[in-house]
Parts: sequence; structure tokens; C-alpha cells
Amino acid sequence: MIIGTAGHIDHGKTSLVKALTGTDTDRLPEEKRRGITLELGFAHLPLPDGQVAGVVDVPGHERFVKAMAAGAGGVDLAVLVVAADEGVMPQTREHLDICRLLGVKAGVVALTKADLLEGLGDDWRALVEADLAALTAGTFLETAPVVPVSARTGQGLEQLKTALASAGASLPRRPAEGPVFLPVDRAFTIKGFGTVVTGTLLSGALAVDDAVALLPSVAGARPGPFRVRGVQVHGQPVARVDAGQRAAVNVADVQTEDVHRGMVLTRAGELPETSMLDVELTLLPAAEVPLPRRRKLLLHLGTAQVEATVALLDLESLAPGETVLAQLRLESPVGALVGQRFILRGSRALPGRGATVAGGRVLSITPPRRRKGASSVVRPLLEADAAGLVGWLLRQAGYAGLTQTELFGRSGLSPKVLTRTLELAGAKGQVLLVDRDRRLYVAQEVFEGLRQRSLALLAAFHEREPMREGLSREELRQRLSAQLDVRLFQRVVQALVDSGGVEAEKDLVRLKGRGRTLTLGDEAARTRLSAELSAAGLAPPTVTELSQKLGLPPAKLQELLKVLVSSGTGVRVSEELCFDASALEELRGRLVTYLKEKKEITTQAFKELVGQSRKFTIPLSEYFDREKVTLRVGDKRVLRRG
Repeated sequence: MIIGTAGHIDHGKTSLVKALTGTDTDRLPEEKRRGITLELGFAHLPLPDGQVAGVVDVPGHERFVKAMAAGAGGVDLAVLVVAADEGVMPQTREHLDICRLLGVKAGVVALTKADLLEGLGDDWRALVEADLAALTAGTFLETAPVVPVSARTGQGLEQLKTALASAGASLPRRPAEGPVFLPVDRAFTIKGFGTVVTGTLLSGALAVDDAVALLPSVAGARPGPFRVRGVQVHGQPVARVDAGQRAAVNVADVQTEDVHRGMVLTRAGELPETSMLDVELTLLPAAEVPLPRRRKLLLHLGTAQVEATVALLDLESLAPGETVLAQLRLESPVGALVGQRFILRGSRALPGRGATVAGGRVLSITPPRRRKGASSVVRPLLEADAAGLVGWLLRQAGYAGLTQTELFGRSGLSPKVLTRTLELAGAKGQVLLVDRDRRLYVAQEVFEGLRQRSLALLAAFHEREPMREGLSREELRQRLSAQLDVRLFQRVVQALVDSGGVEAEKDLVRLKGRGRTLTLGDEAARTRLSAELSAAGLAPPTVTELSQKLGLPPAKLQELLKVLVSSGTGVRVSEELCFDASALEELRGRLVTYLKEKKEITTQAFKELVGQSRKFTIPLSEYFDREKVTLRVGDKRVLRRG
């Protein structure tokens, strides 16, 4: 369990943590000199029930709310610290807003500097308690105990520990079977060990020797994966750390300067970095004006902060207190987890409570850019069960599909649940396993869409080029998508053939009964062309000469030549020369006989064998080389073996 402090500057958060744990979380010289917390501090606290909780101490100054948000992202239980001599202040309100938006479900109110209460009088205490009641009304702290404590005298410390143990007893455990997700809040070097990163493991379990990655990637830095060399929890080495624990992770082969707060440590291959998020978004009731359809705000997600354009998917504006579906388009990539909570801050503080204006939870990572009105696409995620979520993700992935590992990272489902869901969906014909080695899946709807598009492309091809025998497989795949997985394409073609509507012959695909459809005029022209080549023997006219001689447009002549070649009547030797197939076959026989007898042939001897000029003999000699009949050795050619 992770306990986080929250509250206004100088209300005694760090002193309270030191009194509870014995650890001074102000570690920086400037913090010591100024007497305020500037950075996140960490300690551990044994509780009466035997549990050891991690404690995150956060800055209270408005300028350092970004550090507070980074610390609160992994908090299970909040201690709202309010000084008895000052009561509720602006950062008290903002910190409570942040905890609510980040999904903190339980907590305790610590009324610090309680040793001053007697001197302040009963009226003052009643006023402070009334302010607290008004502040926490309708929040997770509405019924939380208010424990008067004094870090100076020790008053109330044991009662506070008991209250924390009681509040934490009913908290759900974080998902240990989910993707590994540890937002980095610090990175440093230990001599002899290398780079160490620290953070709260929000999901999954991490063990020594695991292969991990850091998101987002850094230009010029080693991309990973990296090896976990060691793990510590509360300063003690452990073999494994589970979700909900703070950990220090020693990562091999990573330069400390390449790691910074805002990165996420994940298991290699489980999660991608992303610059786009589909989200459920709530505008704080205290917001002065509605949120317009598009606005730039500062996103705090885990320990990362990045500028984001907030795009509402349906509404022209979002009223204070309302919730809507939106897309966040980020200025730079981050690592994100489905279900993760976030906050959005503006450049101007709300009256009496800071600059936090909105927050919500992540519904999907790496989505396409959504257009206005796209909420109908995203809305199913709000109530989707495991089968619905997997189906939605595969439909969104389209032709690319998703591997089981990618589905795991994007769904957050446990491995067992995901495997069972895929098996059931496969049995029902809702998903298709395309590649068993990679465990690549596509949605059946996507597969059916590929089938229909293939049929449409073949029909258009036959309409456009009726004299061609068929469309090459690779050309069809390219027209569907250059990135289309080869195995998926093969499955599509096989399904088309099995349905009886398509024929596949060698490299060609065609609609059944289509291909090489010649009109009477085309048939007559083909006959004349064939006769012309047959009569010319080993000295055919060039393509240009044939076009002029037969009075055929170049495009039409090219189509007729393809028909002759595909039927075996003609052989295309070069761009400009097409020979009669029987004449060429007769020459091949004479050439092979010559080489068997003489062992080699010179250019001049080949010219004499053909009986034609260099215009024909050079393309013919190169053709026989390509056909692997001959092999050029210097200025001569020999018969290829076999």
C-alpha cells in the first residue's frame, strides 16, 4: 500500500512523515535551507496490522504541484494534512481535487500542529472542523476520521497509524497480473551497480533478470531491451516486486542521463509509447467557465507532464462538473496504461484552489486521430467485458491485427482471461488467428472486409484490363495494403478460392470465368500479330514498328503481346523485341547442341548461328543467360550445368 501526503505549504507534511517513520524526506540542500519540500520524498511506515506501507511526501507549494501530481499518481491512501492554526487553504483544495481526479478512494485527515489548538480556543477549532466538513463533502474523505496530531509532542501519532491501517484494510489490491508499469520518479547512479530507477509499480510484477524497456524512447540512446539486475523494496533486496509497492530497480546497460522523471519502466514488448489517448474526461465543478471543444492544457500522467490538445468528441463545450468522451493529442510521446488516471492543469489558477481544471481515465492507447462525433466508436469501452474489449481492439487495429502480447498491453486483462477470451472468440468465429508463431489475431469483421475489397479490386481489374489473364498476387496485396501481413493475405486468397468465386493459378488471381476476354476486333488483331511474329522468325519488328505496321495504338499492342506471352505463343526477350515462341525454341535446341559439341561459343559464332545482326543477337544471348541456358565466361558462353 502507498500512502501519500497532500496539503498546503508549511502545514507540516514533512514533519509529520518524519515523526511517523523516523525518515526526513527533505533530502536536498535547498529544501533544508528554505525549510520547504521541493521534490518528492519517500519513506516506509510499519502499521499496527503488520503491513509496511510506502509513504510519498509531496510539495505543497503551488509552483511544485507537478511534483505533487507525480507522487499522487501511485497513491492508494491519502493523508490530507491541514494545519490547526491555518485551516483549509488553496493548495489544500487543489491537492484534494488532484487526489479525487487520480482515483484515490480512501484516506484520513490529519489536523497537524494540534498542540496549538488549546491556545486557539474552541471557537477556532469549531471553525476549522466546519471548513473541513465543507471541503470533504461529496468526496472520498467525507466520512474519513479527522485525527489531531502533533509532530512536536507526538500527540495522536498512534491513533493516526491505526486510522491508516483501518482505512487501507478494505482497499482492492492493484493488478499483479497486468502489464508491468512503473512510472519513474527518480533515476541515479550507484557506483559499482549502474543506473537505478525508482517509482511505484502501478501494475504487474517485476523480477530480477526480467527484460524491460523504458518509454518513451530517447533519440540516440540504446533502445533496449534491458536486464533487471536487482530490485529493492524499503531498502531491502527482493527477488520480485508486485503492483502497489514502491521499488528501486537496478537496470543494466542504461545510461543515467538517458532516464528522467516521466518515463515508464515496462516489460519489453508489452506496451508501446503513444502520442494519442482516448479518455473519459471530467471538468471540475469549481471551473469558472466551460471547457471549449479544443483547448491546450498541461497533462499530468503518472510522473510525466506534457502539453496536450484536448479534443471533445461530441460536445462543443464541457460544462463544470460534467463528464464526456475526449481525445488527448500530445506534444510528445508518453507511456500510458488503460485505466490510468490523469489530471489536466491550465495556466491560470482557479479562485482559491490552484490551476487543476480537469481529469479522468485512459480508455485506449495508440488510437487513430478521432473526428468530431466519434464518441459512438469509443463509448463501447465504458461498459465492455473482456470479449467486447478484445473485439473492439482488433477492429480498431484493422488489417495490421494485434499479437497476443500487444492485446495484453492494450487491454490490461490478465494472461489467463485474455487467453480464454481469444479461445472462445476464435471458436465463435469472431477472431482469426493468422500467425501461430507470432500469435497474431485479426477481427473476423476485418477479414471479411478484406475478402470483399479483394473481390471489388479483381472486378475492377477485369473491367479495366479484360485481355490480361489475371492480377498477380503481389499486386493484389499491394493494392489492399503494402503493410498487409503475407500470411493474412494468403488466408484471404484461400478463402476466396474456397468460396468458388475466385481462381488462383501460379502467381495469378482472377474472378472465376474472367480474364483474357477479347472482342472480335481484338481477336483479329491478335491473329495478325501472331502471324507477323511467326513470319519474322528470329528477326521480328520492334514494338514500335509493329504498332505502325499493324495500325494498333501502343497500349493495345502491349495488351495483345501480354496475351501472346501468357498463351505461350510469344516470348518477350526485351522491352522492344518479342519473338515467336516456336522460332525461339528451335534456336534454343540448336544452341544447346552446339555447346554440347563445342563446349563454348563466341559472340561471332552465336551471331552466325542465329543468322541475324547484333540488333537481335545481343538481346537473344542475354535472354539465354537469364533463362540459365548459358553462362557468360569472359567473351564466351558455356552451357550451364543441369
